[in-house]
Amino acid sequence: MHTYKTSGVCSSEIHFELRDGKVYSVSFEGGCNGNLKAVGILTQGMDTGELVKKLKGLRCGHRKTSCADQLATAVVQASTGAAEKLP
Repeated sequence: MHTYKTSGVCSSEIHFELRDGKVYSVSFEGGCNGNLKAVGILTQGMDTGELVKKLKGLRCGHRKTSCADQLATAVVQASTGAAEKLP
């Protein structure tokens, strides 16, 4: 399990698993509950490259990022070993 502390969005953390180049068990702390549950469901089992391609750069209103963009950043960092791993 990985956790990522977000920046510039309403959610404070993202939790997820990476297995065999795919993303599983995505959940967010805080943020828009219904929308972020949908992001978790829609990204379940998604290839990491596909997730990053689809979500990287998405913005929320006037912000320079979004929860989806933050998830893409988290996945990239976890793939390279930079995201914090939970026990």
